[in-house]
Amino acid sequence: MQQLINKIVQDAIWPFVIFLIALAAMFFIWGLIEFIAGADNEEKRTAGKRHLAWGLIGLFIMFSVYGIIQLIANFVGSLN
Repeated sequence: MQQLINKIVQDAIWPFVIFLIALAAMFFIWGLIEFIAGADNEEKRTAGKRHLAWGLIGLFIMFSVYGIIQLIANFVGSLN
């Protein structure tokens, strides 16, 4: 049972989590570039701030998911 759970986590869940972390990081960087490039335009700065905030929220959520998965994996691993 433990080997099956490890296989599922390693082959299905981790790549998806890593992809979402990379996506959130790119969204954050996009917001940063948009904020800096639009320094003279209030609308572009506001959009950049919004993208920065959503990127940070996404990163926080995905790193929290990473931690929760680690806790579950450690808990399930300690049952055997």
